Amino acid sequence: MKILIVGSGGREHAMVWKLAQSPRTPALYCAPGNAGIASLATCVPVKADDIAGLKTFVESEKIDLTVVGPEAPLALGIVDDFRKSKLKIFGPTKGAARIEASKVFSKEIMASAKILTAKAQSFDRVASALAYLDQHELPVVVKADGLAQGKGVVVATTREEAIRAVRDSLEHAVFGQAGQRVLIEQFLDGEELTIMAFTDGRTVVPMLPAQDHKRVGDGDTGPNTGGMGAYCPAPLGTMALREQVTRQVLYPAVEALSRMGCPFQGVLYAGLMIVKETPYVLEFNARMGDPETQVVLPLLKTDLLEVLEAVVEHRLDQLTVDWHDETAVCVVMTSGGYPAAYQTGRVIHGLPTTTDETTVVFHAGTARTGAEVVTSGGRVLGVTGRGKTLADAQAEAYRVTRSISFADSHYRTDIAHRAFARHE
Repeated sequence: MKILIVGSGGREHAMVWKLAQSPRTPALYCAPGNAGIASLATCVPVKADDIAGLKTFVESEKIDLTVVGPEAPLALGIVDDFRKSKLKIFGPTKGAARIEASKVFSKEIMASAKILTAKAQSFDRVASALAYLDQHELPVVVKADGLAQGKGVVVATTREEAIRAVRDSLEHAVFGQAGQRVLIEQFLDGEELTIMAFTDGRTVVPMLPAQDHKRVGDGDTGPNTGGMGAYCPAPLGTMALREQVTRQVLYPAVEALSRMGCPFQGVLYAGLMIVKETPYVLEFNARMGDPETQVVLPLLKTDLLEVLEAVVEHRLDQLTVDWHDETAVCVVMTSGGYPAAYQTGRVIHGLPTTTDETTVVFHAGTARTGAEVVTSGGRVLGVTGRGKTLADAQAEAYRVTRSISFADSHYRTDIAHRAFARHE
């Protein structure tokens, strides 16, 4: 069997790594891939958003299943295009992927499905947005409506920050088309949690709960990023809370999309804020999270290929999805300066030459130059440790992280700190 994974980040490396463990030994391809993925799959020089190029490759190579990693091709309608040509593909249609591609649309879905979320209002003009801000209490959250690679959200603690966020989006077009509309949202004070779920549009199978670390600095300080690390399962996500989220968030969202004529097939990601044990939805994504995938998939016991096929073939209700009774911690190593300007082309030293049971290094922004692996992005590597306990997993992740180096590298030293605080 031939499988194509679309994307080039740590999430895609984790997906390739997991699919490579399938007892069915599929032949794996990745477009465009990265230096780490190249050790497990054939990398294809086609960009993730080049839908025509991907389709041509799939048809010529007779690929049996395409699995979409990032959000951009989903928002562009890759699934609709492939299905028209009777090509098997894992992921939601363009209509269903709007739950991530437009935060305003996402709020409408939540309202119609009576899903708890922060109060918000949308604006496409600076004057009306600023007038609304004048009346709004602080802190306040300003979000670009469209896809901004995890960087379109500002939690403003001062009036000046909020005004700058509105002007950056609507006036200075910092996020391009994605920022032509902004959402000004009530700030929710609680603890964040991610629960992703496989769904075939009818059945919903939640994955283990994870917690992402968005801020660039220790102690959750500095600007928001695409994610500096994660751990799973997060103790905050108790069995009772998971069941509540499945019942009150995941199923209602899937059913609302079906009623609208755009059933959701793939991975639905619920980014939650837990306020006094009550889950509120901060955002929905239409695909697996990054870096959450790097801690969730290592704990998946069931063959990932079996799960993907069950989703595509609308028979998820016939499959039991099992998990390892372990913990995983992922530490993201970034280029200095990220999420602002950073240098690339830095040689990476100390990468493990073999993988073991307790650690795996997922490549995110890497490339090969001759015999050397160099940095090619802001988030460079995700080092995942596994263990029976959270402390074991964290120790493994940091043991390997400390052995890897490149010029001007940066990583947080407190991934999973909230779980340890909770335990104490």
